[in-house]
Amino acid sequence: MDLMTWAGDSAPSAEGEKLFDLFRRPQGRSRPRPDERAVIESARTDELTVDGTTVVTYAWGEGPRPVLLVHGWESRASRYAKLVARLVELGYSPVSFDAAGHGESGGEGTTLLEYRAVITELHRSHGDFAAVVGHSFGALATFLSLSRGLRADRLVAISAVPDFGYLVDSFCAHAGLGPRLEDEVRHRLEHDLYPGEDMWTRFSVLHHAPLVQVPLLLIHDENDEAVGVEQTERIAGVFGDRARLVTTRRFGHRRILGSPAVVDEIVRFVTGEQSTAAGRQDEVTTR
Repeated sequence: MDLMTWAGDSAPSAEGEKLFDLFRRPQGRSRPRPDERAVIESARTDELTVDGTTVVTYAWGEGPRPVLLVHGWESRASRYAKLVARLVELGYSPVSFDAAGHGESGGEGTTLLEYRAVITELHRSHGDFAAVVGHSFGALATFLSLSRGLRADRLVAISAVPDFGYLVDSFCAHAGLGPRLEDEVRHRLEHDLYPGEDMWTRFSVLHHAPLVQVPLLLIHDENDEAVGVEQTERIAGVFGDRARLVTTRRFGHRRILGSPAVVDEIVRFVTGEQSTAAGRQDEVTTR
């Protein structure tokens, strides 16, 4: 079905175009916070070219155990500053990047497929990872990359978007879109942003669950305003004994990465140490 005839021979609407644009272009670029600058300035930076756009990559440490850190939508690598510092102290070599249209990278926007392309290239360059940590949209991109051979000893998914369908459903519901406008946005996503992709099935953490045979740590805040904690509970249910679910309080969707308690949980998981979350019930609960 041609785009110009998708709904009664009507051309895409101006409002539909504006809404569709939100799925490919972040609304502004975040800057490094004061407490992130020292860590980000200490990184070795490099560049990759993805679909003609320059993507900035970061690496720290000199050890043989790389850990990949994947940021979420409208975020940047510097949000992992506290985790980077801890991992370097322990002899790990964190690796990260600013997705196209984010942070210091070029371009105006990006897609899940471009995230996957960067992750795949970093895996090729650094070898198998001791762990991969993904936040929100970045967690979904991490699982999508498993189908392209991404390998790691452990996986961490923080505030995970469970699948692209949830992302679209939540957006349409929050925006109060009527049926026609919602259909227009969905059609544009299928035919313009991800043509030829079975996005409603394959762009899913749950779809790639059979590929995950390593320990998985799931972290989600009970007060997450962007992705409900029940979505990570869904993921935990599918993975069963392969996953450990940690819930937090008061951090929301974005502040969670800077929480010392969350950094502690990730570090213990990456190093294989026993969690002590039960002793911090005011902030963290492990299940």
